[in-house]
Amino acid sequence: MDTPAMKTSWTCRALGIFLGALAPTISYAQEPFYNAPNAGYGQPVFEQPSANTQGTPNYFADDVAPQHLPEVYGPGETVSAASYYNLLDRVEALEADKAEDACKEVEILSKPTQKWSGRVHFDYWHFPDESALPNFLDTGNAATSPPDFIGFRRLRYGVSGDINETMNYKIEMEFASPDSLAFKDAYLGWTELPWLHTVLLGNQKRPYGLDHLNSSRYNVFMERPFVIEAFNQDARRLGLQSYGVSDNEAWNWRFGTFAMQDLSKPGHQYADNYQSEIAGRLANTIWYDETSGGRGYAHWAVSGSAAFPSGGGTDRFRTRPESRTDGKWFDTGVLGASNYQLLGLESVINVGALSIVGEYQTVHANRTAAPNTNFGGGYVYVAYWLTGEYTPWERDSGTLGRTKPLENFWLVNRCDGCRSYGWGAWQIAARYSYCDFTDQDVFGGVGESATLGVNWWWNSHARVQFNYINGRISDRVVAGAPSTAGWYDALGLRFMVDF
Repeated sequence: MDTPAMKTSWTCRALGIFLGALAPTISYAQEPFYNAPNAGYGQPVFEQPSANTQGTPNYFADDVAPQHLPEVYGPGETVSAASYYNLLDRVEALEADKAEDACKEVEILSKPTQKWSGRVHFDYWHFPDESALPNFLDTGNAATSPPDFIGFRRLRYGVSGDINETMNYKIEMEFASPDSLAFKDAYLGWTELPWLHTVLLGNQKRPYGLDHLNSSRYNVFMERPFVIEAFNQDARRLGLQSYGVSDNEAWNWRFGTFAMQDLSKPGHQYADNYQSEIAGRLANTIWYDETSGGRGYAHWAVSGSAAFPSGGGTDRFRTRPESRTDGKWFDTGVLGASNYQLLGLESVINVGALSIVGEYQTVHANRTAAPNTNFGGGYVYVAYWLTGEYTPWERDSGTLGRTKPLENFWLVNRCDGCRSYGWGAWQIAARYSYCDFTDQDVFGGVGESATLGVNWWWNSHARVQFNYINGRISDRVVAGAPSTAGWYDALGLRFMVDF
């Protein structure tokens, strides 16, 4: 039986023969079939097709395709035989593709799939002689500087995959503190849903703060900015969240509801007060240069949250000074808020090797037994690839992607006694960050910091990071502290791989 594509093909051929036969009677001039000489207007001359072995004209033989059809001359236009057959072939090809697509079968998974992944971040932080307040905040002694940190910042191992054609899962554990194991992403999900697209149930990132939504595998600096870490500490919470993206990937969104208590270590909670939160993010890749493969793009997003701690103690914002100190120097304490609202704005512009990224976040807390408070801050950074690479952009999630060096780093001995080497990819960056956690009767501190960074990518899955931080903390009131302000410096080094 002929397939639909074959039937259409013979219909097109029959139509072509009909039009070819009709053209000489309605045109002012014709060019004969099969390379016959031009006989002039109104006097068409036809050379008969060659006969087959039985002496019958071979009009429909597949191996004897007509070389010319009559050219139709109208007022100011010409349709050649070559153009006609080119169009005919293209129509046949398109119809054949459609027929093939219609017959494709959906791949059925016979069993759940598995994809193992992991990351290793080994850090070293050194804190030169700091001023009295930073010393006191970290060690409790104004004369003793913060101790150096050396060890694993992250040590993760996990597995993800598909349960069937429309369900997925992920389990990722953190082993950086073996005496206090924790899980990170841990969820099951449903995909290909109408309206909701993808829905995940379990521990996952709350949808605000670009620098938190970016993976630590790709972030430009070793530690996240003040407000991003303080307003979304450890980022992940148990919740139900929907993820969507438009067909052209220009828009993406995520929204859901979460429990505010961090359950990554206990794994559960017994409570009638869920301390719930509703949050969402709408992101737009307003410009994406397809021609260059994404070397140029621009992004903006707005995010928000309505949280209801209801006296449960999750209304506390605190963070380290963008380095791995022992203590968290900025701390509002528990606010006693019945609810608070968060608003976040973010933007990215990338032109080739140059990136400019910025965010701003603010929180308004409604307190039951004290004046309402407002906290906020933001950051901006500039990064540039010295070796000509660029930072990819994931349009479906509105986050940074994995950089692939133009040349990997390598060093080997050659058989002729010389050495061969590659330089890898080099990136420099500078960031300014600001936060204000002091308002009314809350003196959580005002912070400013400038960070210089160098990233040396050995390959797409391994790199070295170096950060130098100069910062200042002020308006920080702590019982027994020698002052309310002070300066500090920090030096950080990281070796990291992921797979």
